[in-house]
Amino acid sequence: MRRTTTALLAACLLVVGTVGCSKSGDETAKDCGAALTERTGGESGDKPTVSEAEERVDAFDKTLAAMVRSGYESVAKDAFDTVDKKTKEGGESRPEACEPLSEHDYTALLAAKAIDGLGWTDKDGQFDKLKMLDGLRDN
Repeated sequence: MRRTTTALLAACLLVVGTVGCSKSGDETAKDCGAALTERTGGESGDKPTVSEAEERVDAFDKTLAAMVRSGYESVAKDAFDTVDKKTKEGGESRPEACEPLSEHDYTALLAAKAIDGLGWTDKDGQFDKLKMLDGLRDN
């Protein structure tokens, strides 16, 4: 009985210790964002959570959709192609810090970091369509 209790207690402590030592999803996302900065450019302080990255990418997508509806298909295509190229350059291999993330979360962070690397975010890390248009005009 005593051996069984000791074994169960050791197993419980091992599980609790493992869970307690693991990083939260937001911490993992921030570490991944930091690792992607070198690959995508942008601000080193830009370390979005997954939800913040999704918001940035969603704002970009909505802007492109609005541009297409307004007759600016070629500009929207240029913007999409620019982010796609930057994303592919940055995502050739997944950094170790990004390994724990799901494919969806990693892709969102990579795209968000690419948008930041292009200089298309404001000081709060939000997508800025005017900065995007200025950036496209400069190319």
